[in-house]
Amino acid sequence: MTRRLMRWLIGVAVLFWLSAAGLAAFVMYHEYQEVFDSALQETTQRLMPLVVDDLYQTGASPNPRRMHEAALAHKEHLIYQARDATGQVLLHSHDAPQQPFDVPLVPGFHQTATHRIYTEAALTGTLFLQVADPLDHRWEAMRESAFSLLVPVLPLVPLSLVVIWLVVRQSLKPIASFRQEIATRDGANLTPIGIETLPTELGTIASSVNHLLARLRDAINAEREFTANAAHELRTPIAGALAQVQRLVLELPTGKTRTRAQDVETSLMRLTRLTEKLLQLARAEAGIGLAVDATDLAVPIRLIAAEFERSTEGAGRIVLDMEPSYTLIRRVDVDAFAIVLRNLIENALIHGASHGTVTISVKNHDTISVANDGPTVPSEQLERLTARFQRASENAKGTGLGLSIAATLARQMGGVLDLRSPRIEGLDGFEALLTV
Repeated sequence: MTRRLMRWLIGVAVLFWLSAAGLAAFVMYHEYQEVFDSALQETTQRLMPLVVDDLYQTGASPNPRRMHEAALAHKEHLIYQARDATGQVLLHSHDAPQQPFDVPLVPGFHQTATHRIYTEAALTGTLFLQVADPLDHRWEAMRESAFSLLVPVLPLVPLSLVVIWLVVRQSLKPIASFRQEIATRDGANLTPIGIETLPTELGTIASSVNHLLARLRDAINAEREFTANAAHELRTPIAGALAQVQRLVLELPTGKTRTRAQDVETSLMRLTRLTEKLLQLARAEAGIGLAVDATDLAVPIRLIAAEFERSTEGAGRIVLDMEPSYTLIRRVDVDAFAIVLRNLIENALIHGASHGTVTISVKNHDTISVANDGPTVPSEQLERLTARFQRASENAKGTGLGLSIAATLARQMGGVLDLRSPRIEGLDGFEALLTV
């Protein structure tokens, strides 16, 4: 838009200058014609008495006489001829031709292909004086005047380009600031855009955007509240039902009934994990990634690794490859970071090889790697794993929310979650790289 606006402004400015110069030249041409005609007429009228007196003193001559025989060193702009009523040339200036001008003996202005001629009559129409002004002389004066008019304008063209560029750039700064303000708005930041410093034209647009953000904020808050409330309300009854089913499994004798009770227990455990993920998703969408104070993230890495090592799923399968003195100071919310790391480890445990190891390591001093030695994931599926409820296959375990939550929180923390399969240092497996 800036380039298009500059092209239009520059084009219009140049067009106006050329139009103004053309109009000025047109007006100047007609004014010059009036000035030259007036001078030509006045010269003829002033010269007439001198010619009459000269002819009276010298008398008649069969051949036309030439005036100022000695003054042949300079070129005259105005030439003249004195003619009688029959058209014969009686007297002419030294640059004038001996042949009569090809114009009638009628008082007034006449024009040939090369001269502008004014005719004046005297002695009751028996003597005519015709003074001619060369058209080349007039055009030369016109060209010099037009050139003197255009020369001062030419340096203004590049100067005007610079001025237009500066003015356009300065005038469009509010648009760039407005665009940056809109770019910072996302699901975690839907605060209204300040319109106090914006021009009136952008203020109306900003007001409309703020109304849209308000409606979007209300819709997202309603969705988040529903998700969080639903998950929270389901948590207690599910936990109670799971406890009752587990007790029932212990009390029932071995048989089909106990097997069905164990299937119910498995389903309730999956529902418990889904409820937990929905609560995490609600927290992730609330924007908890960043923190005011910096924290050493190496501490939660060690604690979470130890916690999974003590759990039933991760016992004997967790490998922490990190120097005891390693520190990772970041301005990141510890709870958000813990949710990300837990989801990555859970994903590696669930989808990795049975009884395979999950390695937690640090690469390049700022990238946390969580890798397993399970089967590889096709590249076309790898790109979709961070979407909600997306699994590597239909039969895969898990809720399909863990990597989506991790990716959302990683973006909020200003980090990047990169998924690789196979692992960087291996021919199989899956690796998640979290850079914060």
